[in-house]
Parts: sequence; C-alpha cells; structure tokens
Amino acid sequence: MKVKDKIIVVTGSGNGIGRELALNLLAKGAHVAAVDINAPALEETAHLASPWKEHLSTHVVDITDRAGVEALVDQVVTEHGAVDVIINNAWIIQPFVRLNDLTYHQIQKVMDVNLYGTLYMIKAFLPRLLQRPVAHITNVSSMGGFLPVPGQSAYGASKAAVKLLTEGLYSELLSTNVRVTLVYPGAINTNIAANSGIEVPGGSESVKSSIKPLAPEKAARTIVDAIEKDRYSVLVGPDARLMDLLYRLSPKMAAGFIYKQMKALLPA
Repeated sequence: MKVKDKIIVVTGSGNGIGRELALNLLAKGAHVAAVDINAPALEETAHLASPWKEHLSTHVVDITDRAGVEALVDQVVTEHGAVDVIINNAWIIQPFVRLNDLTYHQIQKVMDVNLYGTLYMIKAFLPRLLQRPVAHITNVSSMGGFLPVPGQSAYGASKAAVKLLTEGLYSELLSTNVRVTLVYPGAINTNIAANSGIEVPGGSESVKSSIKPLAPEKAARTIVDAIEKDRYSVLVGPDARLMDLLYRLSPKMAAGFIYKQMKALLPA
C-alpha cells in the first residue's frame, strides 16, 4: 500500500527510528498519530515536523496500560477520522547483564513494553483496521529476536515472541484487507539505552565500537519501503542481514560469533 494520504499510528515516535518514521511518512503525504510515553520528546518530534503540522497529532500514552491504549483508538479516530496503519515500534532493552543477575521487575518491564505493548496495540486497533478498504500492521522485532545476544536474553525472548506473534497474525489475516510486515532491525544509532533507563558498561560508544550502527533515518526509509511493498519481513541493516545468513547456516556458530562481539559489555 502507498502511504500517501493514509492515517498511520507510530509508537515510540519521541526519538530514534520512531521519530524518523513519523517524519518520513509525513514527508510522503501521510497523516501521522505520533505516540510516546515521553511528552518532551514528542514535543521535539512535533517541532521537527512543523512543515507538516496539520497532518500530525501527538499522543502521550504508556502502551503497557491497556486502558490507555484502548482510549488511544478513539483519540486517533476523533483527530483523523479513521486509522489505516499501525507501526508498533516502541521497545526497550534490558540491562547488559546475564539472566541470573536480572531482577524479576526488570524482566517484567521488558516483556510488558515489548510484547504486551505490541499486543495491546494490535488488539485495540485491529477492529478498526478491518473496516478499512486496505490496512497494514507493522511490528518491529529485532535481530535479537532470532539471534541469541548475551546480556540481552530476556529482551531477545520478548522480541522472539513479537516475531511469532506477527507471523501468526499474518497467516490469520491472509483472507482480509489487512497486510502484515515483520521488521528485524540490527544495531541502530539511537539512544535506546538511555530511553530504556539503563547504563551501558563503558558507555554507549562501547556498543558502537562492537557493531557499527545504522542511521535511524536509513532504517525508517527501509521500513516505509517495506510497508509500501507489503513485504512479509525485512532485515534492517547489514549486520541483521549478515547474522540472518550466519544463523541459517549454523545457529551455534552464530551464537559464538555474537558472543565474541558482545562479551566486553558483560560484567566479569
């Protein structure tokens, strides 16, 4: 589907890929409902989107709050008249520690945002999407959703759940007007650690030195292109494509390779 004139909800629009998705979509003529839990970050996105301000609405919503997500549906329809696309982009990572050192609270938070937040958005918006002549759901999983990353095991489990949820949803909706796309970003140059409320051992530059990240605007362009082409799935970034190939050849080899790249981030 072409995004021009479509009404598109983007979660995590306050920064990173979500912000760039909102800006890219607006530039292509879409109407965007930008969603984020961080009000000042949303205000900054709105400022950057000022050339298209008549096509933008902003919504401060915690996607782990089911009632808040359900209320968002009416807010978007009241503002824009309908909804054609949802892009479930909001997500967080866990502290870079082994599973044994994670607290139950940290595990629950990652699952609530990454899995249940995505699930609440789908459940709330799907009835509206099914009423449209053509509609689309895009869910952002992760390279970590198919590749085991040490120090991110709970996060990986949440993104693997998003992967299978999306694949199942695609099959369930094949006979409907709603298309589904699954996104696997690799390393993206965003402030995800800070936005997740965690510190990275050695600072964020230690991650960048291990894996060269992709610019978020390039990631956004890739995702929007995948939506417009109704692609089943898309790997975002050269590292995601490389690790997908290596994992298909030998999961064990891929696990060993990524451990060597990431072990410096793990506490001794």
